[in-house]
Amino acid sequence: MASAASALTSPAASAVAARSKAQVLGGGKNQGRNGCRVGITRKNFGRVMMALAVDVSRFEGVPMAPPDPILGVSEAFKADKNDLKLNLGVGAYRTEELQPYVLNVVKKAENLMLEKGENKEYLPIEGLAAFNKATAELLLGADNPVIKQGLVATLQSLSGTGSLRLAAAFIQRYFPEAKVLISSPTWGNHKNIFNDARVPWSEYRYYDPKTVGLDFEGMIADIEAAPEGSFVLLHGCAHNPTGIDPTPEQWEKIADVIQEKKHMPFFDVAYQGFASGSLDEDAFSVRLFVKRGMEVFVAQSYSKNLGLYAERVGAINVVCSAPEVADRVKSQLKRLARPMYSNPPIHGARIVANVVGDPTMFGEWKQEMEQMAGRIKNVRQKLYDSLSAKDKSGKDWSFILRQIGMFSYTGLNKAQSDNMTDKWHVYMTKDGRISLAGLSLAKCDYLANAIIDSFHNVS
Repeated sequence: MASAASALTSPAASAVAARSKAQVLGGGKNQGRNGCRVGITRKNFGRVMMALAVDVSRFEGVPMAPPDPILGVSEAFKADKNDLKLNLGVGAYRTEELQPYVLNVVKKAENLMLEKGENKEYLPIEGLAAFNKATAELLLGADNPVIKQGLVATLQSLSGTGSLRLAAAFIQRYFPEAKVLISSPTWGNHKNIFNDARVPWSEYRYYDPKTVGLDFEGMIADIEAAPEGSFVLLHGCAHNPTGIDPTPEQWEKIADVIQEKKHMPFFDVAYQGFASGSLDEDAFSVRLFVKRGMEVFVAQSYSKNLGLYAERVGAINVVCSAPEVADRVKSQLKRLARPMYSNPPIHGARIVANVVGDPTMFGEWKQEMEQMAGRIKNVRQKLYDSLSAKDKSGKDWSFILRQIGMFSYTGLNKAQSDNMTDKWHVYMTKDGRISLAGLSLAKCDYLANAIIDSFHNVS
């Protein structure tokens, strides 16, 4: 008998074949099912023997991953055939007709690129120089002294997620004992990013379910209690998922505590210009910390404010204390990026550089951002009006108006969110977050009915 197979008499082979659900008839022909291969061979002495070889996959120990809690919402939405269905899960802007929107200024920038006949050569590891200049100036202000003094290390990266992941790898390598503080709640991918980079994290209080507002005292207390030198992850504007931002006065206090504790502020800026409609207003928090002379990490994304979701364009910026420090930090970020993704894509970076670098297109972009932000504000107001008119319980829904950006944190729990989907065909994340960017004025009454039913009739 060959070493690759175990010889069994026909009855034994039949039992094995039954267990493996793979019985193959025919002289010497092998077929596989459920990881097993069964073959029939004939020996010289006339006995029919069964030769069994078991093929075990090297991936037997790999379990099925759970569906993504955000992207899985869209998959479920697509499978629903009900005409009333609403997808309020993914944070992507939609028109009043609930259709995807490509900004006119993006189309203009792309046409300009085609006219120039630009090539598709590899970018340097740090990305497109014109993009890096534009994105740092957009974030910090073109006249900011830290830019003029060469204190900012900027690398183009793979949108906000890639920028966060690159910074996480930097933290793990050069601050291995440090912990990252993350708001409770936060964007669903933040914890995944730091877990994957093997960076320890803990949460600081942020959301107060009693007021559906900011737990400012809890936030300050937790940041004060954190080990000195921790990294504090902050949402620059339009906090995801709550839509609840600190006031300017509260940002001052947050900066005081972080500075006193020698923590490192780490901003995630995914909605600059898209939250309030003003690029400068939405950059207030970051600029405040930089003005105080603090070293700061900032991850940027252009998915929302330019609608470049699929282009994966963003940046990681590190504001340092001296030019030579910025040079060293940038060199190590490049070193980390090289084996991770080598260099970033060029198409979206050129769009950003063209739009920000051209005064006419830049003005058109700001107008379109104001229109998008304005549509979301109108939807937010209409939803509040519908809830207030329809709900006779006296519940105060005004927290919806105090929130900002594309999301609203409804205060609905998991069971209530399940009712929104199962009964009303409203698809949302299970923490009660809804994307107002996916809502139209025409659908506000329907959504209000669903929220009121779920809030009052589901425990």
